[in-house]
Amino acid sequence: MSDLRALLALAAPQRALLALGTVLMLLESAAALLVPWAGGLLTEAMLRSAEPTPGGAAAAGVGVVLAGMLGLFALQALLKFGNTYILENAADRIVSDLKIRLYDHLQALPLTYYHERRLGDTLALLTNDVYVLSGFMSGTALALVPLLFTASGAVMLMFGIRPALALSAVILIPVFYLLTKVVGRRIRPLAAQLQEEYATAIAIAQENLSMLPAIKTFTREAQESARYREQIGRVFQLNVRQRRIYAALEPASQLIAAAGIVLVLALASSDLGEGRLLPSQLVSFLLYAALLTRPVAGLADVYGRTQMARGAFARLQQAMEEPPEAAGHAGIALAAVRGEIEFRAVHFGYGGGRPPALEQLDLHIAAGETIAIVGPNGAGKSTLGHLLLRLHLPSAGQILIDGVDIAGVSLASLRRQIGVVPQHVLLFNASVRDNIAYGRPDPSQAEIESAAVAARAHDFITALPQGYDTLIGDRGVKLSGGQQQRLSLARALLKDPAILILDEATAMFDPAGEAEFLHACRDALRRRTVLLITHRPASLAVADRVVRLDQGRII
Repeated sequence: MSDLRALLALAAPQRALLALGTVLMLLESAAALLVPWAGGLLTEAMLRSAEPTPGGAAAAGVGVVLAGMLGLFALQALLKFGNTYILENAADRIVSDLKIRLYDHLQALPLTYYHERRLGDTLALLTNDVYVLSGFMSGTALALVPLLFTASGAVMLMFGIRPALALSAVILIPVFYLLTKVVGRRIRPLAAQLQEEYATAIAIAQENLSMLPAIKTFTREAQESARYREQIGRVFQLNVRQRRIYAALEPASQLIAAAGIVLVLALASSDLGEGRLLPSQLVSFLLYAALLTRPVAGLADVYGRTQMARGAFARLQQAMEEPPEAAGHAGIALAAVRGEIEFRAVHFGYGGGRPPALEQLDLHIAAGETIAIVGPNGAGKSTLGHLLLRLHLPSAGQILIDGVDIAGVSLASLRRQIGVVPQHVLLFNASVRDNIAYGRPDPSQAEIESAAVAARAHDFITALPQGYDTLIGDRGVKLSGGQQQRLSLARALLKDPAILILDEATAMFDPAGEAEFLHACRDALRRRTVLLITHRPASLAVADRVVRLDQGRII
């Protein structure tokens, strides 16, 4: 029940809509409870009409009852329309709220969270689980109230007509309960397995689409297609098993209900013959018994869907309980800096049984100094930049900028001071202008062009079909590697950061392009503190000092 309360708390922002929808469902249930009573009145009126009466009064009575029943059905239809429209509206709002809340939390999580999980699991939360939860909160959970109202109302009215017959009908309810328990035990693990296989399918599709050049290069299309087809087959088979259970649930419920009605008819025949039960009462009683089967069978469906929602909620809760990074503005604001950097006895490891990336590292970088950091792969070069940006946190030691420990400053003010040109350039499927302007709100066109000129990117940009308005595709796929690096540098320079990290920034260049890029950098790097992470000897020409790392230590 605690899980259910926590789950319903997610729908709290839409409680007004949900409450209105629930009221309409209750009114619809009340109207449904009037139908068997009206059926009894109609039977009584019809029996009277069969008797000779002057002036056609009995026939008029039948007409009135029929008109009343038609109005009752119209009222039910109107209430059904109202609650369906309102609850589906609430469901859409809940989905939107959940997606935004989940996305904001996922975005705030540290990068280590994603290093330890498949991206498909995260995407499945946003694409599948939120819909399962929304449907449960706006439909299944709220439907429980009118179902219980209808069931209890039908039972009370049946007892009011003939208690002995009502007892024979109600005694079948435990059979329904046992049926739901059996079904529930099968649905919950099946739902968890289905989610796991669904997440795997998303992960395969996402990975393969991002690796499409490699797949085509190595002519692995058939193998990858077969792998994805096999995974979708697993999802399909689990869906078939789940639908088979639900498909069997309704006929089983109907069979039990039909057996109950037959039992009632058998018992009622003697009551009817001995005058203890009027024909009109029998009709009303049978209609109430039939009405009772709907909520009782519905309760079985509610039980099954509750198990599915619990699984989805457990996955959502697990993600939401992951501790995020500090809020962007939590901590003291770091004022404009000169760019002096100091690593004091810094220790950091990525976990998973791997050796430490940095061990007791001490490094001082003067303001305005360009320092080249070299060393073999895995030496900890890129880790320095990640720690400086607080993308990771050191397990020991301090990192200071202008003498201020960055552990106590706000992330927003820290990251505003630092520009990054990564080895694997991260560009958006947007225009050249939008990509350059990404790190600075509302820059002018002149400022964008100035940054492009400083990065030696302006000439090739103006040669593009739409110039600065040219769309560059996912991750800048329509540009060459060197052009992507220049855009990345222009984006970093537009921030005008005091500290600039160039992480293998020339990796995509040929020697001539590298020379030109470094020439551009000489002007761009003036008056900045630069961490030049590189394997390329030519890049060392722009450095004031070279630091070599190996196994997390300066050697």
